[in-house]
Amino acid sequence: MPELVRYRTDEEGAAWVTLDDPKTRNALSDELLDELLAALETAKADDGVRVVVLESSHERIFSSGGNLKAFADDRPPIAKYAGLDRFPRLFKLIAALGKPVLCAAGGDVLAGAFGLALACDLVVAKESARFGCPEINVGAFPFMISALIFRNVGRLKANELMMLGDTVSASEAAALGVVNKVVPDAEFDETVRAWAHRVAGKSPLLMKLGKDALASTRDLDLGKALDVLQAQLALAFTTEDLVEGVRAFREKREPVWQRR
Repeated sequence: MPELVRYRTDEEGAAWVTLDDPKTRNALSDELLDELLAALETAKADDGVRVVVLESSHERIFSSGGNLKAFADDRPPIAKYAGLDRFPRLFKLIAALGKPVLCAAGGDVLAGAFGLALACDLVVAKESARFGCPEINVGAFPFMISALIFRNVGRLKANELMMLGDTVSASEAAALGVVNKVVPDAEFDETVRAWAHRVAGKSPLLMKLGKDALASTRDLDLGKALDVLQAQLALAFTTEDLVEGVRAFREKREPVWQRR
């Protein structure tokens, strides 16, 4: 069988994870999700990778979301239930990756893929891309991604997206705070590459400490969050990268980071 997810790295420390099942518009089938999980695990284990870019080989679709054929096939419910852990595993893995994940939304980001984009740390979108969760239009509901939607979008607008099933433009998604940057289609590839390499140029150790801190404090009350962040800051003080970063700034040169 052909690979549904392609993986490559470049000399700048970016891992490029490409959804490559154009016949299904990159539907998030069990097979594609398994390959995506494996690719992310590979990036996590590679000390040379400093940022992960999640992209699509399709010019107009990032992903159409969950595999509708699988939803309506004649497998017994227990068989369908057995595969439901893939989305939670994927979202948790992105949060615990220790490296920033940039979603390159080069086309429409729909249904489960909308949740996938929200699980990422940064989102750069083509001007022509659309975002939304239209599951309700086919008698489903975005159960698995609703937690991510509510953590990133105001309650009433989140309800509108999930209950009406309409899509929003990339510019509207940016106004909602779920897209960092919208760029003209012709400038998209160059912008994604530039963002990825800028992130890859930061301290990988401090980036990991920072991302871990964000993940662990996101749902804590303020007092507990501050306790965790104080401990993380104290840990940062023990790293060589913090000293090197300050020294390089004073000496007006590029810092030389430790690999991990």
